[in-house]
Amino acid sequence: MRFDMGQMIDNPAMMLSLFVFLGSTTLAFALMLAFRARGAVKRRAAGVAASGGTPADDRSLRHASIQTAERLVDYTSRHFSIEEANARELRRKLVQAGFLDSRAVAFFLLARVVLAVGLAGLIFVSAPMMPPELGEWMWGLVCVFGLGGYFAPNIYLNRRISRRREEHRSGFPDFMDLLVVCAEAGLSMEAALDRVGRELTDSYPSLSANIYMATLEIRAGRKLSEALEHLGDRLGLDEARSFATLLQQSEELGSSLTDALRVYSDDMRHKRLSSAEEKAYSLPAKMSVPLIMFIFPVIIVVIMLPVIVRFKMGAF
Repeated sequence: MRFDMGQMIDNPAMMLSLFVFLGSTTLAFALMLAFRARGAVKRRAAGVAASGGTPADDRSLRHASIQTAERLVDYTSRHFSIEEANARELRRKLVQAGFLDSRAVAFFLLARVVLAVGLAGLIFVSAPMMPPELGEWMWGLVCVFGLGGYFAPNIYLNRRISRRREEHRSGFPDFMDLLVVCAEAGLSMEAALDRVGRELTDSYPSLSANIYMATLEIRAGRKLSEALEHLGDRLGLDEARSFATLLQQSEELGSSLTDALRVYSDDMRHKRLSSAEEKAYSLPAKMSVPLIMFIFPVIIVVIMLPVIVRFKMGAF
């Protein structure tokens, strides 16, 4: 039985199955490598050594899949690199989103290319199964889905950064209050950061993880001011950067660190209260839109319907 490539191309079901298989395989490799890298980062952050065990067999399917995915990521890093300024900005955004792997930029670029090509190819293969009226817009749909897949990682990254930033902004006043309590109790700043980070684990896990990373940097020999500056960059908050500047100036001028923390904590508390009041005051203006669009027409119908019915029936 002779294999006919033309028959395979003309068969939409066969081409769709081929693209689905290739997309599923690529996605499985990417997810497997991502979970492996995430587990390694967690072990390093927690200070727990990897558990001992038998080394992976070089001939196993899992080991071969990991090696293939790593080669693909390395190839992406070498041949699809971007400018240094853009790469630095992208790396900063990935860190703020919680992706701490050194190859996160390569993963991001690879995901963008795979999604763009995969979605465009899926629409192209599904074109014979579309209704005739949609077949005329096939190339337009291919371009739209390709662009959607290209920009989807950016949208996901920005939304993830926004969610984490809201969590950090909500938990930072509590962090300052607990820090003031620890400083008044006589703890050093390093010990206070470690204690507060462990206390905030349940309420604000992302903020707690970033504080713990700052304590690890201090234990590794980095200065407190530098560790707090890096903490502010990871959190993406102006309040955190101002906090690092406050501690640095207090240390240089020799002023009371506890008094400075107390004043800054009060400022953070008032700022959070002002933000809550601003949201409360803007609520009536936001509620006016659904009120006019959905509730007011229903009220008009309920009031005028009996009048219209009586008028039609000649009751007047």
